[in-house]
Amino acid sequence: MKKDQPQSDLLSAPDKKPATKKVRAADRIRETARALFYREGIRAVGVDEIVTQAGVTKPSLYRSFASKDELAAAYLRDYDGEFWQRFDRCVAMHPGNAKAQFLEYVRGLGVRASKDGYRGCGLTNAAVEYPAADHPARHVALESKIELRRRLRLMARDMGARDPDTLGDGLQLLLEGTYASGQLFGDDGPASVLAEIAERLIDASIGK
Repeated sequence: MKKDQPQSDLLSAPDKKPATKKVRAADRIRETARALFYREGIRAVGVDEIVTQAGVTKPSLYRSFASKDELAAAYLRDYDGEFWQRFDRCVAMHPGNAKAQFLEYVRGLGVRASKDGYRGCGLTNAAVEYPAADHPARHVALESKIELRRRLRLMARDMGARDPDTLGDGLQLLLEGTYASGQLFGDDGPASVLAEIAERLIDASIGK
């Protein structure tokens, strides 16, 4: 060490660059499955396609997920988490104002559902693909939709609706209709007026 070189300089300038964190095989599988399952549907995507695109082996997949069904359930849990993060951000933007919270969410949904490549709600799609009540994917989808129904009914009550359960269910039907119609019509579809329709329904239900 040179006499005129501070020790702090040596500490802040290591000889080697820090190693880039390696993405685990399980994470690559999960990310690849998420993209493929959402775009093409869970049933349409085989394990061979997932491992090929993820750049891993089948044994790597089965070490992390017991079956394709379990991988599908993991994808839906990730999807569910992303949904609630988006929904809760809209809630946080308008403290104490349930109507504004819901309208914030549907304005964003209306934009997303009008874009090319929109494939609706992954949870709803999974429920359609797997009608059997005991399938892991359907179970995740059902739990999420039940929780959404509960939340929407509470929001309807906070809005001052005369019949909050009916309004909450009506708002859920609006969302589900948007998930379906957005895949069909693109930027010229009903999703473009989702927020306006939602506001009219809310206002009618609270007596405005």
